[in-house]
Amino acid sequence: MKVGIIGVGLMGHGIARNVLRKGFPLSFLDHPGNRPVDEILSVGGHACHSPAEVARGADVLILCVTGSPQVEAVLTGPDGVLSSLRPGSTVIDCSTSLPESTLRMARAVAEVGADFLDAPMTRTARHAHDGQLNLLIGGDAATLDRVRPVLAAFTEQVFHVGGPGAGHRLKLLHNYVSVGSLALIAEAAAGAADAGIDPAAFVQVLAQGGGAGVALDRMTPFLLDGDAGNLPFAIANGLKDIAYYREMSDASGAAHVIADGIHAAMSTAVDAGEGAKYVPELARIFRRTDPR
Repeated sequence: MKVGIIGVGLMGHGIARNVLRKGFPLSFLDHPGNRPVDEILSVGGHACHSPAEVARGADVLILCVTGSPQVEAVLTGPDGVLSSLRPGSTVIDCSTSLPESTLRMARAVAEVGADFLDAPMTRTARHAHDGQLNLLIGGDAATLDRVRPVLAAFTEQVFHVGGPGAGHRLKLLHNYVSVGSLALIAEAAAGAADAGIDPAAFVQVLAQGGGAGVALDRMTPFLLDGDAGNLPFAIANGLKDIAYYREMSDASGAAHVIADGIHAAMSTAVDAGEGAKYVPELARIFRRTDPR
């Protein structure tokens, strides 16, 4: 199968390199938001100048962009994917998107005779680089089975979680818990620092008690050594995911009281110009006095 990818950023770069390493021909959209693509080009990746050009030669087209506005623009915009997508091909949306938008885009793809899977990712950019992402798949089981060889190139686990839109619904639930837990630990760590608590003691006590878990593990390098690179996920992107969760909850009538608080807290960081910083830095931003 010939593969195309639009979005060679932190996560998409890892997807692209592993698809190529497993022997699939790959084309990608040349875009300023890409990570450096020297490695991708060196192992046979082909740069294209429009979404339509990427789609034209692809049996499987992977989208790995920021969110719903970007997905819709790539698919339906001028010289977009839908203008040249081949009947029988499959669009796999690995972005984090609003489920209602996902359903609209799935219908638009079906109208040109192609298939659509929402396939948001869990795990980090390091897992993407190592080909160990997990995917949450919403869509037709037969379509999923057809593209499994491509997905196997960059994943460790693939979960079929329901019909169209189910992958993105579960991803927003996942990211609410994940980002929310990180923000909670960051605020607690800021409070501990302001109170003069030794960061090592703070981490040790949480790790041996009810605060243990993946969120603490990912925050620890920053709390102890000031290294936020263990979790290269921008605060602004985290805020976007929480906003999507609240919008999804509003649409279904679900409660989002705690999510409202997380959204308000993270908004203060973005409003202060810190949105491009990685999420662990919330532990600094939430302090009474910036320690820098």
